[in-house]
Amino acid sequence: MKAILVNDDRSLRWDNVPNPICGKEDCLVKIEAAALNRADLMQREGDYPPPPGCPEWMGLEIAGTIVEVGEEAAKKSNWKIGDKVCALLGGGGYAEFANVKYDMLMPVPENCSMVEAAAIPEAFATAYLNLFIEGNIKPGNTLLMNAGASGLASVIIPMAKAFGVRVITTVLTEEIAASITHLNADRVVVTTKEDISMVLKEELENGHSVDVAIDCLGGEIMGKCIHYLTHGARWIMIAALAGQFTQIDLKNIYVRNVRIIGSTLRSRTPEMKAQILASLVRDVWPKVATGEVKPTIYKVLPIQEAEAAHDILYKGQNVGKVVLTV
Repeated sequence: MKAILVNDDRSLRWDNVPNPICGKEDCLVKIEAAALNRADLMQREGDYPPPPGCPEWMGLEIAGTIVEVGEEAAKKSNWKIGDKVCALLGGGGYAEFANVKYDMLMPVPENCSMVEAAAIPEAFATAYLNLFIEGNIKPGNTLLMNAGASGLASVIIPMAKAFGVRVITTVLTEEIAASITHLNADRVVVTTKEDISMVLKEELENGHSVDVAIDCLGGEIMGKCIHYLTHGARWIMIAALAGQFTQIDLKNIYVRNVRIIGSTLRSRTPEMKAQILASLVRDVWPKVATGEVKPTIYKVLPIQEAEAAHDILYKGQNVGKVVLTV
């Protein structure tokens, strides 16, 4: 089969690799679409290696059709050849086929295309993990979701809204703010015009303080913002694109019982990932079927144009997900 490989100069090529052999607990999936994530860029640059046993090529989420079911997978699940599925992978999605352990597969939701389904597993699992498991968010709470135009925000914001959460998000420009109106955030802060820390201070004084923050930016502003949260709030760090260092008033942290939580999906055990996926199918799939929660697709490209797709993420051009078709 073919897969996207990384050359010595970090460029990409569509080249031959060995065909996967379906394991006893695996299903072999013929891939129809694979979605991009920032973790793919990090892996391409050598900063985010795949877990042991995973293929060397990138790709965390796919959609496709089951073409083979392993002996144990058939006994332990209801999967069968011909089922349309989407899957969360440790790596290896930029390819024609992938072996997937049976409990890392989910049915394609009703009223969902294969391109949309490919954009669901990693982003939706990350959203669910940080909203409901790490964040313990409840209806009526307020969420701060930084970087409102990111692919992850395009999932987290409507998911939070569908479960009765008030959402504040940040963007850099009025143009970007206009491009995410469909996400229905309650307050969109254009950070070139407003200081987000002062916005959070105002929200606190007006009784709408943030209960959960999901932060992929970090940097200096994180330390300024964390002072203006609900007592007992959770600030969840998932990346540090704006800088790895900040200054925090530690007294404020313990007086207000604020928790700073580091969180990545990829580092979770396979068992926990399987639990998250099962929870998604139970709790979120009905909302996907009704259209309450949908992935936002920015652009679809053939997999041979993976390098051009990566460039979109590198340049921060996308509002929503970029998907490769195979």
